[in-house]
Amino acid sequence: MPILSLITFAPLVGVAAILGLRLTGGPDNARSVERSKWIALITTLVTLALSVLLVVRFNPNDWGFQFVEETPWFAGIAYRMGVDGISVLFVLLTAFLMPICIAASWKSIETRVHEYMIAFLLLETLVVGVFCALDLVLFYTFFEFGLVPMFLIIGIWGGARRVYAAFKFFLYTLLGSVLMLAAILYMIGTAHTSSIPELMAYHFSPAVQTWLWLAFFASFAVKMPMWPVHTWLPDAHVEAPTAGSVILAGILLKMGGYGFLRFSLPMFPNASEMFTPLVFAMSAIAVIYTSLVAFRQTDIKKLIAYSSVAHMGLVTMGIFSGNVQGEQGAIYQMLSHGVISGALFLCVGVIYDRMHTRDITAYGGLVNRMPWYAAVFMLFSMGNVGLPGTSGFVGEILSVVGVYKASTWTAILATSGVILSAVYMLSLYRRVVMGELTNPKLAAITDLELREVLIFTPLIVATLYLGIQPNSVFSLTSSSVDHLVSVYQAATAGAL
Repeated sequence: MPILSLITFAPLVGVAAILGLRLTGGPDNARSVERSKWIALITTLVTLALSVLLVVRFNPNDWGFQFVEETPWFAGIAYRMGVDGISVLFVLLTAFLMPICIAASWKSIETRVHEYMIAFLLLETLVVGVFCALDLVLFYTFFEFGLVPMFLIIGIWGGARRVYAAFKFFLYTLLGSVLMLAAILYMIGTAHTSSIPELMAYHFSPAVQTWLWLAFFASFAVKMPMWPVHTWLPDAHVEAPTAGSVILAGILLKMGGYGFLRFSLPMFPNASEMFTPLVFAMSAIAVIYTSLVAFRQTDIKKLIAYSSVAHMGLVTMGIFSGNVQGEQGAIYQMLSHGVISGALFLCVGVIYDRMHTRDITAYGGLVNRMPWYAAVFMLFSMGNVGLPGTSGFVGEILSVVGVYKASTWTAILATSGVILSAVYMLSLYRRVVMGELTNPKLAAITDLELREVLIFTPLIVATLYLGIQPNSVFSLTSSSVDHLVSVYQAATAGAL
């Protein structure tokens, strides 16, 4: 059974069904709109079920690519799909967050609902395709076309400055990818193959590796995003609808980290080692600088957006540490951040739907009116800080240990960022939730509805489960990570 193709293209079945509804029922028909929501939700749940089946059937002892599908496409390029221990959990993360996003948009999106649901289903297909593609051209196709639905989600259903934010997001990420396209064409022309597994075994000369690494870095650094090309992210988050922010932080940022793991380290190991000090320096600046900027924000969404940049700084440190602890920590941190940051943006969406403002000063004393919300917000705030017992702790501690083995001073700077994250998150929580009700408009605010409780429940379970049972992830990733590190260390030591 071609399970990867089923997972990747199952959302397109939902797209076709919604398009049929829109044509027969009209764009504003209430029954048609309601049905399109249910079609989107059911489609994403089916995709999630297939992704769970994929993980269950995955062989954790095999470091290579599994469930491989290959069909000739054109000009020697093939439709190749496959997953290994590094990519399989990102497929599951994508499928896990999508139905939550559909449910979160149930009441908040009231205009062009058909198109909104179609955009999310298309985005799911393209993102899953990125994590499954084993052909350079196929990877680039999924990677770039994923910009389009996200551009539309921000530009059509976003806030007051949505057009500016959408174009800034699109131009930043597109310009970075132009260089990657040039590198891809050179690699295919030199190695005479577009197969990613074959290119991982091909040895480019160190001089060529330098230029190829820089070209791929230009694209992945923007996608992460790394300092100083991070400025599009806060604007995109602030203007995007709540579900758009969840997908942006939870999944799209991980495509950059995945790119480093899939291409930069195995294909350009010598260049990766040479540029590691640069990556460490940029990451350390990101961790400290964006944490300080986050502390001074007055918009809750923008604060969490800057927090994401800081956490991605830890991820890039872990990836380029070149040891097992750093790689495992980076992967775990990306998975954990996908769950926790998505939940934090949903927490912001809850109070924004009620008060229509994200200004921190407009809140205060929410615990008096929303005790359940206060408890949920506290859990995810603690997870973002890295409290032991939550998924945030495991990824952070492993990343720091890996970085410490590679560079002591970088690890010291990274830990200062962990401290700063506690400062801005606890300050945010105190100002929004604790104390007395300061705004008279908050007197009528209501606690979590049943729909919101159902949305948060899987995120709470995932945060606690990953914090208590990290081996559930390591058992799947260890073989592929061990192989990646052994090949990287052998290449940088001159053994290959």
